[in-house]
Amino acid sequence: MGVCMGVRSRPVRRYPQMLTETLIRKTKTPPKPTKLADERGMYLFLTPAGGRLWRFKYRFGGKEKLLALGAYPDMSLAKAREARDEARKTLAQGADPSAARQQEKREKAEANANDFETITREWLENVREKWAAVYHSDTLTRFEAYVFPGIGRRPISEVAAPELLTLLRKIEARGTVETAHKVARACGQVFRYGIASGRCDRNPAADLRGALKARPKPKHMAALPASELPDFLRRIDGYDGEVQTKLALRLLALTFVRTNV
Repeated sequence: MGVCMGVRSRPVRRYPQMLTETLIRKTKTPPKPTKLADERGMYLFLTPAGGRLWRFKYRFGGKEKLLALGAYPDMSLAKAREARDEARKTLAQGADPSAARQQEKREKAEANANDFETITREWLENVREKWAAVYHSDTLTRFEAYVFPGIGRRPISEVAAPELLTLLRKIEARGTVETAHKVARACGQVFRYGIASGRCDRNPAADLRGALKARPKPKHMAALPASELPDFLRRIDGYDGEVQTKLALRLLALTFVRTNV
């Protein structure tokens, strides 16, 4: 009589199947809310309306909590796992991922409220009644054309003189040195307004003194000699163009006004 001897096998521990992109794509919209579990507390929440939302379930302070990670397919499976792992790191540091997310949102909202463009528009609105409409419009146009594309979204407190100079150098390269000086002066006014309203501590535009090219010297037209004035007045009288132009020329001749004064 033989004896049958064998080694007792260890029980196989089965893990839930992890999600894959293929499995997610093949899963149809369910008739009722459904959870597709991944691992380490993350799952994909399916809604009858077609929503596919990443969720991370965790415990903090003895309570079960839920963190929204994003929506599929805008957030892929790989990106969702990265977000989950970041949340787990926050947990390991003794902080609540949900509270950390809310703090991040508050800081972002505060930064957006204090960006250079927002404060510039606020300042321009503040000076609107003091300025001529054309001057106000021209100033805004220069900001929109030359400044906002570069530093408009930057928090005003983080804008430094070198990046401001980079913007102005580009304006100079277009051959518009005078415009570069106007933009620099206007930026300085914005920074001063930012300091007064508590959004920044210093004015980096003030550090640019001497860094820009010199303004081109104005070219004055030669003065009309007194001996030629009688002939000039006779030619005005004989002018057969617009009456307004004729009167304007006579007024200039009588008042001796220079157009560049």
